[in-house]
Amino acid sequence: MSLLELNDVKVHFPVRKGVLFNRTVGHVYAVDGISLNVEAGQTYGLVGESGCGKTTLGRAVLRLVDVTDGEIVLDGTDLAKLPDEEMRRFRRRLQMVFQDPLGSLNPRQNIESILSEGMAAHGIGANQEERRERIKEILTRVGLPANALSRYPHEFSGGQRQRIGIARALVLEPDVIICDEPVSALDVSIQAQVINLLEELQEQLGLTYLVIAHDLAVVRHISDVIGVMYLGSLVEEAPSDALYAAPKHPYTKALMSAVPVPDPEVEDRRERILLRGDLPSPANPPTGCRFHTRCPWKQETRCATERPELVDLGDGHKVACHFAAGIEAGTVKRTGAAAIVPAGKTDTVPAARTSPEASAETAKAEAVVQDEPVKAESVVQDEAEVRDEPVKPAPGEAEASEKPEASDESEAPGK
Repeated sequence: MSLLELNDVKVHFPVRKGVLFNRTVGHVYAVDGISLNVEAGQTYGLVGESGCGKTTLGRAVLRLVDVTDGEIVLDGTDLAKLPDEEMRRFRRRLQMVFQDPLGSLNPRQNIESILSEGMAAHGIGANQEERRERIKEILTRVGLPANALSRYPHEFSGGQRQRIGIARALVLEPDVIICDEPVSALDVSIQAQVINLLEELQEQLGLTYLVIAHDLAVVRHISDVIGVMYLGSLVEEAPSDALYAAPKHPYTKALMSAVPVPDPEVEDRRERILLRGDLPSPANPPTGCRFHTRCPWKQETRCATERPELVDLGDGHKVACHFAAGIEAGTVKRTGAAAIVPAGKTDTVPAARTSPEASAETAKAEAVVQDEPVKAESVVQDEAEVRDEPVKPAPGEAEASEKPEASDESEAPGK
């Protein structure tokens, strides 16, 4: 049995209009039917572009936002239906590390006050002295000195403040920690330190993580299982290595193709899938498959009318796509809904405009550029400007340039 189970979780925010009657005129479908399981001691990574509902889902697990429908089961108890008083007792077992370490810490409280507040609320420690000793132990685990207790958040660096946020979660001895973009606000050198710290704490304390991020490299490094979200829905879920080795969903394929490869030879050979258009509004999501408006393999039969379910293809690899098997086998062809940059052509990015008129104008402009001969003088001038060297005049300009101007003659004796 999984430690944390989400069954068809939905979070819909009402859109209201009017001052007197405050009518509900629509909804924002931030999370729309997410189901996933997190095993004890496991790290589940949740990725997706901005606005797909990752953070809202994490807050819904902690009941920081109201759940419209669905079940959030922690160790056999449905948190979505718990009264507030009972939920307060369960919240000790679920903690969150927020994205902005400075914004999540009260600037008027010192570190001891910040860390002991939750302990006192949940009855941890007989007195303040006992709580202080517990806090010192946790600070040592996260790599902070004991003298940090009397200091304030603004006195620490970004990485140290994130360690304080991790310590605040650890003092309550939780079962599950939800990490919302835990390293996105930090420098790259500090990111590795925080990630390694999270892994060490997991090994020492047996923690379970739900890591929310948009950095694919970070998620791959820390996660056992990865779920890919798009517009409030889970489109693919698989073990970390399997997802990166062979993504099945068209959206995941596009995400993986955007990750640069440090090997120039491999980078030149691989193809990139450039999605056209913007993410649709969660207040008015497309019918059928949420991704069909941008999908390179869109088919006219089911994509726009029937919403796909998350189907297990084997070995825990789940995909929400009607034609995932056909795409993998090569029987379903691309329909041109996205730009495919061929291998070795990564420096040429097609225009994002999709109308026939725009395509015709682009083709005409490219033809003019290709047919027009390039003047040698312009090339020499461009190269000279790059090297900051004087430009050699053209043959017809030699005599004019050798003849000095009147102002130059007046300055000549003084030189």
